[in-house]
Amino acid sequence: MNSTVKWTGREKPRLTLRQIEVIRAVMVAGTIAGAARLLNVSAPGLSRLVKYAEESAGVRLFDRSKGRFVPTTQARNIFNLLDIVYGKVEDLQEAISVMQRGAGQELTFASVPSIANVMVPQAVGRMRSRFPELRFNIDLIKIEETIDYLLIGRGELMVLSSSLDHSVIEVEPLTSGRLFCVVPASSKLAQRDSISVHEMIRHPLIGIDPKDPYGSIMTRVFREAGYEPTVDIMVRFGSVVCRMVAEGLGIAVIDEFTVAKEAVPGIKMLEIEQADTRFETYVAYRNDRALSGLAEEFISQLRQVMQASVAERERKIRA
Repeated sequence: MNSTVKWTGREKPRLTLRQIEVIRAVMVAGTIAGAARLLNVSAPGLSRLVKYAEESAGVRLFDRSKGRFVPTTQARNIFNLLDIVYGKVEDLQEAISVMQRGAGQELTFASVPSIANVMVPQAVGRMRSRFPELRFNIDLIKIEETIDYLLIGRGELMVLSSSLDHSVIEVEPLTSGRLFCVVPASSKLAQRDSISVHEMIRHPLIGIDPKDPYGSIMTRVFREAGYEPTVDIMVRFGSVVCRMVAEGLGIAVIDEFTVAKEAVPGIKMLEIEQADTRFETYVAYRNDRALSGLAEEFISQLRQVMQASVAERERKIRA
C-alpha cells in the first residue's frame, strides 16, 4: 500500500535534523517499531514524524508492505546523502563533547597568594569535575603585577585582594570577607573569642610590609584606631605569616580566605572588636576582549566557593 504525499512544488523541500535522524532510523531498522527502539521514542509518534518528513521532502521515501518500510527507488539517492549528513552531525556532536570535557583547551590566570592558598584550588576542583580534560596554567603574583600581567597577555584574568584603576582593565567585585586576628593556639589569647586593636598593638606583630597593597590592608585596623603599627617580623605571604604565628612568634591580622578550611594548624582566629574588618576581593580582566566561557565559569565557581566559605565561618562564629 502506498501513501500519498502532498507537495505543491512552490516551496523548496526542507528536512530538519530530527527528521533526518528519524528517516535514517527507519531505513536502518526497516520498521517503525524497530526505529522507535533505536531512538527510544514511541512508535505512533515516530510514524507521524515519518509522514511529516515525507511531506517536507515532497517525495515518498518508503514503500509500506506488510509492516516493512522499504526505501523507494526514487529516494535511494536521498538516503545516500542522509548518511553523509548524519555522519557530519555525529562529528559535530563529538566536537561538542570534546569542548564539554575541556579537551585541547587551557585556562590561564593568576591570583594573589591570599586567595590562591585555599579558594582557588577548590574552584579549580569544581572546574575539573565539569571539564575533566581542561588544562590549567596558574600564576601566583602580587597585586602590583596585575597591569603588566593582563596587558602583556600572560593570562586571561587575575584574582585580586584590592581594586585598581586602569582604562583597559575591568575590575569586578568578587566576594566580601572579613579580617581576623590570628594568635597562637597555645597562648592565653586563644582562650578568647575577640580582641581589641588596643590590646593587639601591645603584642609582637607579624605581617607583610605595610607599604605592600596587601600589607596595607592588613594593617588598616591599626591606622584607623590611631596607631602606626610596627611589624616585628615581615614576610611576603599570608600563609607564612600564619605559620609564624603558629610557632608562637607573635600575632597577626589576616583575611579569612587565607585561613579558610583551617588551612593552617596551630592558630586561633579572634574577631577584632570595634573595627572595620571588611575585606574585599576582585577579579580583573581586559575590557577590550571578551572573556572565554571557561573564564566566566571559573569566576562563577570561585565566587560560589568563597561565598560558601564566608557563610561557613559565620555559622561557626554564631555557634
